[in-house]
Amino acid sequence: MKIAVNTRLLLKNKLEGIGWFSYETLKRITAQHREHQFYFIFDRQFDESFIFSDNITPVVIPPQARHPLLYYLWFEKSIPRALKKIQPDLFFSPDGYLSLSTPVKSMHVIHDLNFEHYPDDLPYPERTFYRHYFPQYARKACRIATVSEFSKSDIINQYKIPAEKIDVVYNGANERYSPLPDSEKFLVRAKYTGGLPYFVFVGALHPRKNLANLFRAFDLFREESKIEMKLLIIGHKKWWTSQIKEAFEKMKHQNDVDFCGRIDPVELNRVISSAAALTYVSYFEGFGIPILEAFFCETPVITSNITSMPEVAGDAAILTDPFSVKSIAEGMMRIATEPGIREALNEKARVRRQVFNWQKTADRLWQSMEKALDSSNL
Repeated sequence: MKIAVNTRLLLKNKLEGIGWFSYETLKRITAQHREHQFYFIFDRQFDESFIFSDNITPVVIPPQARHPLLYYLWFEKSIPRALKKIQPDLFFSPDGYLSLSTPVKSMHVIHDLNFEHYPDDLPYPERTFYRHYFPQYARKACRIATVSEFSKSDIINQYKIPAEKIDVVYNGANERYSPLPDSEKFLVRAKYTGGLPYFVFVGALHPRKNLANLFRAFDLFREESKIEMKLLIIGHKKWWTSQIKEAFEKMKHQNDVDFCGRIDPVELNRVISSAAALTYVSYFEGFGIPILEAFFCETPVITSNITSMPEVAGDAAILTDPFSVKSIAEGMMRIATEPGIREALNEKARVRRQVFNWQKTADRLWQSMEKALDSSNL
């Protein structure tokens, strides 16, 4: 079989959530299924490290698709031309986008529908594009994969897609994530916070990550506890909105918040492992990979009690109301003051994390792709 794959998010040193999903699944699927030929379609010059095995043929087609107009040109003009030349049995898109202008059988991964629930969190061009095209993509696809039971239900309810057309393939966590010895944690804290304990947030600085309430909660925690701690923010300021900026600028303890930008996985493992807790209190997630990363680092997790996060965390995290500053601050207070809380959460996390790994993700995704190859377009 010939399988064409949209690999435009495989970007050297710039992998984020969907990019990591693409990387971790495709490197396993292509290596394990050498009987098939894969065509990786990039929108710019690719890095050779993404050509995982000798059954992959890279294809580069312009334009670079990073804006709604360019999304349209790439998926509705460039992709159909490329697929006409390749003549694949399946077009697979791990980032949710498809082409409505090709007769090739197509399958995609819809990670979440945050733009349907919180459209104002996105610039007007992006949300307009997503809300116009994604329902059509979902109807066109012969098969859909998604990353949680929550997202599956959401796709069914929002787009009226039959449940039997959707497969759940949970995310995994990078194999590098593991706990550090106390001696190394001491060195990490010395490097980032002058030796002080800290909470850490990991993710794109997007409104739905709820940084505004995280800043307010950290301020409240510091005021009520009088405990000297820091908050590290790991991620790219792509969506730094006026609301997030205002919440930060109103903080009494803003000098205790450090922005570290994007850091590589090896260093991220060190930073997460040395934290008092991961604070991941989004108000909408299709999954939430940092929760798993913290579980593998044996770092306690404070997360939200809505959307997919309780499904991922189970009983191994402190669940808070993301719309309540007080609730988030209370989670921080528990981590800082409650005897035995870290050990109790880590013991549960060691059990919970066994449910998730990238090999299981790749196997389930391949099973879904096989169903797509065997199906007729619905």
